[in-house]
Amino acid sequence: MSELHGQEPEGWPCELSEEVDALLADLSLPGEVFGAIIAATVQINETRGMVPGSTASLKWSQQRRMPLGRDGVLGVAEYVIVADADPPYIVLTRIQLY
Repeated sequence: MSELHGQEPEGWPCELSEEVDALLADLSLPGEVFGAIIAATVQINETRGMVPGSTASLKWSQQRRMPLGRDGVLGVAEYVIVADADPPYIVLTRIQLY
């Protein structure tokens, strides 16, 4: 294990909802969109959900939205931060494509 003793891992796992998993499995999904979704999961993981440019829901602060693709031209990714779980994780719940 590459972690130093007593240090937390850098990021939190980013799991996919069934809806997002099915979207990624769709062979007609353009490569640009597929790549943007994968890039979003990496950003979500590395920042523990606090992606620069993401916004929190007014009703539920654990639910966040982030632009998908350069400047959000492809759509919006929605995810939920489950910080109180042991270990904490994040679920990419929905992708809204434009």
